Amino acid sequence: MCRSIKRLRQPKGSDQPPATDEEIRAAALQFVRKVSGYQRPAPANAPAFDAAVEDVAAVTHRLLAALPKP
Repeated sequence: MCRSIKRLRQPKGSDQPPATDEEIRAAALQFVRKVSGYQRPAPANAPAFDAAVEDVAAVTHRLLAALPKP
């Protein structure tokens, strides 16, 4: 997987704050870039690319909210 995506759920006992909306969106963007093969999509592909980033970010929010707190 993409090594530049940072861990968003902190390990048990960590004193780090939860992931921010910005961090979640950045991870979603990196994921979609990796999957699509586009660093920046062509204008014709931008709506699908942007929608995918938003979808991945939303799913990530739901996942982090559903997991037990470490």
